[in-house]
Amino acid sequence: MSLSIRRATADDSRRLSRLVRKSGAYRGDYAAMVDGYTVGGAYIEHHPVFVAVDGDGRVLGFYALLLDEAELDLAFVADEAQGRGVGRVLMDHMREQARAAGLGSVRVVAHPPAEEFYLRTGARRSGTVEPAGRIHWARPELRYELA
Repeated sequence: MSLSIRRATADDSRRLSRLVRKSGAYRGDYAAMVDGYTVGGAYIEHHPVFVAVDGDGRVLGFYALLLDEAELDLAFVADEAQGRGVGRVLMDHMREQARAAGLGSVRVVAHPPAEEFYLRTGARRSGTVEPAGRIHWARPELRYELA
């Protein structure tokens, strides 16, 4: 599989929003979290957002890194691309970007079904974020140490 990573642009907003809303990981009880979710053009322009694209230019996944908060805000891989190494490539790229920005670690508040993925890609469990707002379940807090 041919895969490249590029910086997202505001033009990617609709594609990234659709990827979030269609994610199979957010069905059932979790559906409310992504219902109507938008990855807006201003958000993409303001934060480092990177997309993984295949040889035909199809977006297979993306992540958003909040530099000021040293936090991975969004990370999604299209359902049909899961299990093909796209997420691992994105997390490796995210760590490179975070190091280049001078961060020592990156916090992740994970969707519970994604915790194992983050652990497999080098994050360590650091705590639990209790339910708040429209999120009615505890979420694992993890950290990628970059030193």
